[in-house]
Amino acid sequence: MPSEKSQYTPAPPIPSYDEATGGNSSSRPNWPPPASPIDTRPNHETEAESLLFSRNRQANSSRHAPDGYRPPYVESDDEGSQWTLEDDNSDDGEDAQVRREMQELEVEDPLDGASSRSSASWTKRIASSLPQWKWRWRLPRLTVRLPRQNETETTQTPESESSGTRRFRLPSINSAAAILLVGRLLALFLILGFLYLLFMSDLFTNMTRRIGGQMFDPEAVRQFVQQNVDSGMMRNTLKHFTSYSHIAGTEGDYALAIDVRNEFTKYGLENVIVDPYYVYLNFPKEGGRAVEIISEDGKEATWKAALEENEVGGETAGRQTFVFHGHSKAGDVRGPLIYANYGSREDFKRLADKGIDTNGAIALVRYYGTQGDRALKVKAAELAGFAGCIIYSDPADDGFVKGEPAPNGRYMPADGVQRGAVSLMSWVVGDVLTPGWESKEGQPRMTKEQTTGLVKIPSLPLAWRDAQVLLQHIQGFGDPCPDEWHGGVPDVEWWTGNSSSPVVRLKNEQDEAEKQEIWNVYGKIVGIEQNEKSIIIGNHRDAWAFGATDPNSATAVMLEVVRIFGDLVARGWRPLRTIEFMSWDAEEYNLIGSTEMVENNLEALRKNAFAYINLDVAVSGQEFHAAASPVFRKVLYKVLDRVTDPNFNTSLRALWDDRNAELEGLGAGSDYVAFQDIAGTSSIDISFEGAAHPYHSAYDNFEWMERVGDPGFIYHNLLGQVLGLLILELADRPILPFDMGNYALSLGRYLGNLWQWGEDKGVNGRYNLDPIKDSIHVVEKAITDFEQWETGWEQAVVASSGWEPVSLGQKRCDYNNRMANFETGLLDLEFGGGIPNRTQFKHVIFGPQLWSGYDEAYFPAIRDAVDAEDWPLAQKIIDKTAAIITNAARSLLQ
Repeated sequence: MPSEKSQYTPAPPIPSYDEATGGNSSSRPNWPPPASPIDTRPNHETEAESLLFSRNRQANSSRHAPDGYRPPYVESDDEGSQWTLEDDNSDDGEDAQVRREMQELEVEDPLDGASSRSSASWTKRIASSLPQWKWRWRLPRLTVRLPRQNETETTQTPESESSGTRRFRLPSINSAAAILLVGRLLALFLILGFLYLLFMSDLFTNMTRRIGGQMFDPEAVRQFVQQNVDSGMMRNTLKHFTSYSHIAGTEGDYALAIDVRNEFTKYGLENVIVDPYYVYLNFPKEGGRAVEIISEDGKEATWKAALEENEVGGETAGRQTFVFHGHSKAGDVRGPLIYANYGSREDFKRLADKGIDTNGAIALVRYYGTQGDRALKVKAAELAGFAGCIIYSDPADDGFVKGEPAPNGRYMPADGVQRGAVSLMSWVVGDVLTPGWESKEGQPRMTKEQTTGLVKIPSLPLAWRDAQVLLQHIQGFGDPCPDEWHGGVPDVEWWTGNSSSPVVRLKNEQDEAEKQEIWNVYGKIVGIEQNEKSIIIGNHRDAWAFGATDPNSATAVMLEVVRIFGDLVARGWRPLRTIEFMSWDAEEYNLIGSTEMVENNLEALRKNAFAYINLDVAVSGQEFHAAASPVFRKVLYKVLDRVTDPNFNTSLRALWDDRNAELEGLGAGSDYVAFQDIAGTSSIDISFEGAAHPYHSAYDNFEWMERVGDPGFIYHNLLGQVLGLLILELADRPILPFDMGNYALSLGRYLGNLWQWGEDKGVNGRYNLDPIKDSIHVVEKAITDFEQWETGWEQAVVASSGWEPVSLGQKRCDYNNRMANFETGLLDLEFGGGIPNRTQFKHVIFGPQLWSGYDEAYFPAIRDAVDAEDWPLAQKIIDKTAAIITNAARSLLQ
């Protein structure tokens, strides 16, 4: 409402035509009204000169309305308007309404040519005397020019004059208004056209991408990542994650799963979820395990192994983990003790060749050696007829013979025990009761007797202090061992033992859960260009004991990188492709968590997963190692050039070259198996390794890491830099930085390795490898042609000052897709395809050999057939492999 102090002058009423043109003033009282106190203009400029007779003007009685003239009918443009913001019940009075109508309506007097010149000032004076506290949205108004006398005289017909008929006439539009209208329409069309071109043009697409997260200088982002890796943060994370035992499926494991979920959420990851699976696990019972020497009458034990490690202390909850084998068979067996070196099939064959009866015996074998996979040691003993198997850590392989033992050194002490799973990882990977499909509620399940992933005899791990007593008791039984069978246990004469050896009891009573819940945890950063394509980073969380090295050094590194990337996102940065972080559960029990996730999302991963980066035993020393698909060589070298080792004052690349390091092959030892061998996702595993660490022992704790493994957490920091830079290169480079040329070279090297393996066996004449050789030539040519497109793309972008047309960007994305799909193209996906009898493994180049366990084995299906001496099958697999490689090469160019 206006102020009460506002001066208000009543507006004059609208005169009739006779009053306006007659010689007399209005007959109404108080007319004419007093002049406006704010109108100081001379009277000759006022509205009286154009519409009414002023006091200073003489009456002119001879002035009459022209014949046929109609008094104009005035209608407010407010009546019935749909554009006003005021409602119809406005509190304005009738006078206020009239004032607004007079203000807004410009009517030219056809009798006075001067009126058109003064109408604007007349309107302005009226408006200046009106209160100005209301406003409205109104349609544009046109000035209406009423017909003048000369116009009516020339256009009016006699008939109309005589009859006095009133005709409707269209108002004429001012030429200036018409020009203005046309101009505005042209401007509108120009704007619409510009917007259309902007939306459809290359400029808009590229600008959107930059505004959406690419306005950051890539080099500045790399520096930010490297400079913000915080060793202190990782130290604190590792201390927390090693403060209590966390075997898969236990309370400690669940507590850390929730911790990871909370960290993902706190650091700003999107779509953070906990993904449960229901799998077969076993757990040790207190007092349920025993290794004893039984008296000759079989009635009592003359000696009992201590079994458990000494208490290392330091846990904040729970207790130190019992000694046991994951996925071992429950049982209570007795038999004569026989020593079988490393427990390989060749070792057991040697015993048989000596005529030593192993049926029903208890095998004593040592870790490592010619058979590195503990599960295959137990399986080989089972096949040799043994009733049970004991595996111990020998000082010659992992103990004082090699160097200073833990807690002050890197090797296993006398009481140290290496726990671990004995499920057959190279035969069945993941949950052993659901091989090939996800272990979700409602899914079908095998029985323990049906699966091929479990051994069928009980086993236990042992410290060398206990193995020493067993070895001493078989002295003089069987045959003296050859020198290569001698271990490092002191005060022992090395004999094989035989069926007359002292009887040993092996008891393994355990709790078993066929549908034990485990928990994977996921979080992501969604990309802005190819957001359906992903770079996945994974680390398992569960441990056999405290797990400082394996796996929680990797957990600390991954969470630190999550923190840094979350900070980048908070600042507005986004990658081109989606980055996914995953915390796996139950890896130690057969790579269960990662495999179940892959099986549950198999088609999506084969289509959209560009790369997988694995972290496991991340930091145990100072030497950088990487096992990977060949496509990672170029990008890895670029990253290693940027990271400097402060202890050696040189780059990691220089240290790599000094020891002539190469990318190692991928075996079957960690979570990359399901991605590389089942989903066909190019994978890499990175770590800093030392001479050794107290593997799967309670001595692998925070104190050991801080004092021996990585004092100052320097190499945690360096691995964090390597991981962060790798993620940036893979997720944010316009063109995926895969080294396709190195893949072609590596295929030739892998074929040479296979040929040499057959040559050593003396079997190369039994099959023909030429089809694979020819297919590799096809790959080499296809990759040469394929990589030329990237050169053309770079030239086009440089020529356009860094701008990329939409059509070219679409071709670039397709180029990336074909590059990533080359690895997927190496899968044997026909019905029933994969390695015969182990069809979970689909990759024709990578995968575990049936009896190689953790070791890499190129062309594993061919090797299996050669080992079985099935020459027709070997040739069939060779031909099939060559066809798959050829098709993968051709897909690059289609």
